[in-house]
Formats: sequence, C-alpha cells, structure tokens
Amino acid sequence: EKLSDYLINKLNTNYDSLSRTFSKTFGKTIERYSILLKMERTKELIENGELSFSEIAYAMGYQNPSALSRQFKTETGMTMKEYKKLGVSRRIPIDKI
Repeated sequence: EKLSDYLINKLNTNYDSLSRTFSKTFGKTIERYSILLKMERTKELIENGELSFSEIAYAMGYQNPSALSRQFKTETGMTMKEYKKLGVSRRIPIDKI
C-alpha cells in the first residue's frame, strides 16, 4: 500500500488536502518522503547483509531489482554494490528526512 493511500484512509481525508498539508508541514511531497524512507531502509538492509539485492528490491516493493538499483543510484549517487563496499553507515536518521 502506498503511504498516501494509508494516510488518506487513516485520516479520513482526500489526496489533495493531505498532499497540501503534508508538503506545507514537511517541506516535501508525500511521494518524495516515501522515496527517501525507502532509500534509508534499503541502506539498512544492505548494511545488514542478510538479503541479496534482488531480495531487498522485492522487500521494498519494487517489481524488479533494476528499478531499485536505478532509484538508489539516482538518490545516493552510487550503486548498491558501491554502497555495500563502503562498509560505513551513511544513513540519515528518519527524523532528519
């Protein structure tokens, strides 16, 4: 389920109202916030080392690993493999997103 759909149901509101309020409050769209959360969770899973990149992609709701790979590279400037090789956490605390 998309974050926006979840919030619309929980808050009993419509998308336009939710989107305006969310953007005004957090300074970014719901979609952008959702992507940032996914990227931080992806970093966490890479650092954990228990799942393959394909398993991480499916766990994060991507239809195929290359879609996550492209998104990760766009957001971080490095591939998932490069990130894993760093061996150092570069995660952003959730409250700082």
